[in-house]
Amino acid sequence: MQYLIKSGAPEKQRTACIVVGVFESRKLSPSASAIDKTSKKFLSSIIRRGDIEGKAGQWLMVYNVPGILADRVLLIGCGKEREIKDNAYRNIISHSMKQLIGTGITDAISFLPELNIKDRDWYWKIRQAIEAAESAIYEFNEFKTRNKPGRRKLKKLALAVPTRREQSAGEKALKHAVAISKGMELARNLANRPSNVCTPTHLANQARQLGKTYKKFRVKVLNEEQMARLGMNTLLSVARGSREPAKLIIMEYKGGKAGSKPYVLVGKGVTFDTGGISIKPAAAMDEMKFDMCGAASVFGTLVAAADIGLPLNITGVIPATENMPGGLATKPGDIIKSMSGQTVEILNTDAEGRLILCDALTYSERFKPATVIDIATLTGACVVALGSHASGLLSNHDPLTRDLLGAGEFTGDRAWQMPLWEEYDKQLNSPFADMANVGGREAGTITAACFLARFTKKFHWAHLDIAGTAWLSGKKKGATGRPVPLLTQYLLDKSK
Repeated sequence: MQYLIKSGAPEKQRTACIVVGVFESRKLSPSASAIDKTSKKFLSSIIRRGDIEGKAGQWLMVYNVPGILADRVLLIGCGKEREIKDNAYRNIISHSMKQLIGTGITDAISFLPELNIKDRDWYWKIRQAIEAAESAIYEFNEFKTRNKPGRRKLKKLALAVPTRREQSAGEKALKHAVAISKGMELARNLANRPSNVCTPTHLANQARQLGKTYKKFRVKVLNEEQMARLGMNTLLSVARGSREPAKLIIMEYKGGKAGSKPYVLVGKGVTFDTGGISIKPAAAMDEMKFDMCGAASVFGTLVAAADIGLPLNITGVIPATENMPGGLATKPGDIIKSMSGQTVEILNTDAEGRLILCDALTYSERFKPATVIDIATLTGACVVALGSHASGLLSNHDPLTRDLLGAGEFTGDRAWQMPLWEEYDKQLNSPFADMANVGGREAGTITAACFLARFTKKFHWAHLDIAGTAWLSGKKKGATGRPVPLLTQYLLDKSK
């Protein structure tokens, strides 16, 4: 969809629809008041009849408003004016988009960015409006053969700013939001594809295609033989039960100065996770195609960075494999030597994500990184702890932690810090190897991060457990595209 930034009085806008807000107690927003004045209280007279009270979730389409050039006015309930915070604002935008889509309107102008959100400027409001709009209109129909042609789609949405002084901030926000939304769309599409399509080879081919599309991309894919020569045995141990060959995908975005340290993103890419020999219950196992959402978020973040043109060097490292049972599959009790030289006793083959990530983290040392962030749908324990609202965050570097938490607060793609204490690390002790790959039922998210921390001594590192935030279940089942906004904002902050 095409987005524009426009300034000017609402009553003078020639469009199919103007979108304005109504607060609780039937109070009109500034733009709605301007239309009401021009139309000689036309909106006020309708509102007095009780068709809309301004509560969040309400809406009313008004036609033939006197004195204005627009064909119709969409009134959106915004709730109590003083209680509109970040998330409420995003919900208002999403709600307005759903109503616009349902009407068959092809173009509209939204004045909702004029809503007053504490400590948020025009850049933030425009950017959040576009990102919320794109999320609201996203559909995944690649594999449907009986899609009925819908009504005419919304093709153009203008977002209003009061004067030309705000135009520059609006245009900057538009550029960033469109890039981030494109990255989120790519991440969602990759994750939503079934595992018989989205294999490790498919991910490698997608990376190669990006290498052809973007001049500043360099792509390298290692096969199993090459990984074996490097000693990436923990990664390969996960792939042993599958007929799909594992891949290590390296994507380098060269937007910064030559020789400057890259920011490395390591994404877990288990394209289907049965649990291996420690097989999972059958219920909802179809959702294990989403176990590569960490990898998908790396793809999306790199595309967003490239489209924005960030003046940074960013490297994506994606260990990609299936985790399947089979005659050659790794068994509980097996001991594997990792690329770092440390040995791991595998007590549970369903704790496979950390096994592929630890070798990928060791591989990342060669880039001499500024920071390393791994992103993984790693533990069900994180879903229990944080639900679907926040990603778990653990790190060995406090400034990196603060940067990521701040980026999450700004974007609404939030994370929550958990401790990485020595007491938890002891749960990984093994009588037979340097460590076990699980630390028991208690503090599962933390002990998983403690395992990864043993492979990150040589750089500043953070771990994002996105098991609860990467996808939704139930009627709205599908990938969310998180944490592309958080990661991109972190990189935007580093580029300033």
